[in-house]
Amino acid sequence: MRAILQIVIIGMVCAALIAGIHAQSTGVTAEAVGQANLRTSPNVEAAKVGEIFSGAQYPVVGKSEYFPWLLLGDPATLAPIGWAFQELLIVRGDLTSVPVSAIALNDSIVNPVSSTLAAPGVTPLPLPTTQALPPASSTPRPTFSVSGKVSGEVNIRYGPGADYPRVGVAFAGEVFQITAYHTQYPWVEVPYSASPNGKAWIARDLLEITGDIFTLPAVTDALLQLPTLTPTPSVVTGGRAERSGSATVSPAFAALGDQIFGLMLDGGFDPETSKLGAFFLMDLQTGEAISVGANFSFSGTSVMKVAILARLYASLNNPPDARMATDIANTMICSENFATNRLLSTIGNGDEFAGAEETTKMFQSLGLTDSFLLSPYIADPAKPPVPTRPLAAPAVNTDQSRTNPDITNQLSVSDIGYLLADIYQCAYEEAGPLMTTFPGMYEPRECRQMLHVMSNNTVDALLKAGVPADTRVAHKHGWIADTHSNAAVFFTPGGDYVMVMTMYNRDWLDFTQSLPIIAEASRLVYNFYNPDAPLDAIRDGFIPEAGQCNYENDPLVLDLRQPIWDR
Repeated sequence: MRAILQIVIIGMVCAALIAGIHAQSTGVTAEAVGQANLRTSPNVEAAKVGEIFSGAQYPVVGKSEYFPWLLLGDPATLAPIGWAFQELLIVRGDLTSVPVSAIALNDSIVNPVSSTLAAPGVTPLPLPTTQALPPASSTPRPTFSVSGKVSGEVNIRYGPGADYPRVGVAFAGEVFQITAYHTQYPWVEVPYSASPNGKAWIARDLLEITGDIFTLPAVTDALLQLPTLTPTPSVVTGGRAERSGSATVSPAFAALGDQIFGLMLDGGFDPETSKLGAFFLMDLQTGEAISVGANFSFSGTSVMKVAILARLYASLNNPPDARMATDIANTMICSENFATNRLLSTIGNGDEFAGAEETTKMFQSLGLTDSFLLSPYIADPAKPPVPTRPLAAPAVNTDQSRTNPDITNQLSVSDIGYLLADIYQCAYEEAGPLMTTFPGMYEPRECRQMLHVMSNNTVDALLKAGVPADTRVAHKHGWIADTHSNAAVFFTPGGDYVMVMTMYNRDWLDFTQSLPIIAEASRLVYNFYNPDAPLDAIRDGFIPEAGQCNYENDPLVLDLRQPIWDR
């Protein structure tokens, strides 16, 4: 199918070139939110000539004067390849710079599915693999006289147009009853309980419609008179006292959270969609905290190694020997999985799976119940770890469906953020949940050494790229194909704080999309704490090459073996 689609789009490019259609770069690009149809003209009734998918950006070479449709071009030639409905796109750049266009592509030319013609220099457009959908529900779907099945991922609007507020998001496979259609705009009305009036609207082009919509009531009003929407708070507030239900947050700190959330939305990471982000921020002086997306489970990646480190130190009665200290450094800095599994084995008295279970129990005892580890890491793909007993994940209060989290290694941004705050309190206040929940099992020296090894992390990107290069940042990074995460304690002149960010995109997340947002969010926070010496722009930062990291015989190993550590 993808080969056919590539031929379709290549044929479209050829047709545009043959027709003598030319375009200039506008500096504006668009990416599909999931999937979007390309049509010959800016009209839902126009012939479909191809599809585009998330993960690929296309130049915007024109826009409709009257309707929310954009003309996309080939990335290599800028030749028009089709019109896409703006509601389905993430647009980057200033649309006011895009010229108005009335181009209509010729369907008889641009849809040569069987053609192998290729224009010189045309690069086939990237078509990422799609994620397998979860098994269909066994519950029978209700039948309606007219219905619409969602074919991709769509916004549900308060009224018939992209200018109306979004009241929800629907995902592929969902079926809606259609109760009316609009005569002037290509939108249909559906019952929607989350809307103040119980009704909402979906663009017709985003639905596979069964039945005849023209047998339904027609809506003709150009502007609907609708009840006022109540704004939804964007930032969740909390803090150390949150566990006892009495946390408060200052307006300035909450406004900082709104600013970070806006940055994520502008970058296309929207908690209502399948491309989303989450963050947690805690002031270590006042204990106030804010978060967005803490209600989602994410793959724990190597960030979970913070919890493994914390649980390891609870097992130690003496400073680690040279072998274990090397494993600690290689785990926390190099993310080396063999070393990590040896630490889990130590925690589990020789059983790596028992070590993972003990790490989960630590989370549970601290009241951080949305994170768990069930299995050691895969160090050798040819020899994955095999459990000796059934693995059972604890119940969580987070959404585990939207982010495709690892079934054995999951965390929430708030859980890992609170754990870092607990380590900081243990280290510098000689107090906090670690010491009260596990009396006699932690020394402040141990907690300081945990932060010390993370402060030596050589990854100078992600959150660290948002602060001056000489700032002490105790952090752990972790990433897989669809999830990029960083969790850190910052030590700055204006105050210390914990910050955690996780970015997710279904199937594949490009670092060019995640890294700048994570770094810029970090810069906003740093400047909030240090307004007299702000950082003007994020740093380029760097990520060391894989396979060149080993701390055997390194001075850091000697640091971790000290019985007294005051830094």
